[in-house]
Amino acid sequence: MKIAISCQGNDLNGEVDPRFGRAKGFLVCDTDAGTQEYIDNTQNLNAAQGAGIQSAQNVAATGASAVITGHVGPKAFTALEKGSIKIYLIGGGTVAEALDAFKAGRLEAASDADKPGHW
Repeated sequence: MKIAISCQGNDLNGEVDPRFGRAKGFLVCDTDAGTQEYIDNTQNLNAAQGAGIQSAQNVAATGASAVITGHVGPKAFTALEKGSIKIYLIGGGTVAEALDAFKAGRLEAASDADKPGHW
């Protein structure tokens, strides 16, 4: 299973980025293979609009079936949902801690966006 985690760094030791659409990047962790790949998201950091949708498309292109992030807006939530990508929200910590929490079943799938658009 591939899980995309919004991150401020480019490895497991980096902090989870609280933003989805304007995250610095995503660490895509393949739990079956035990590998990680960093996906840069700087093109969406200062986007006037559409950052969430574009980030969702970028994540979908990696083959991820789940996202772990701090917050997600309504457009990103809808785009991820349409791509059959589950969203899990976490309050902070490192990417490694987020991945461990997911593997241990401590994260619950989000049922809706938790932030308004353009926050």
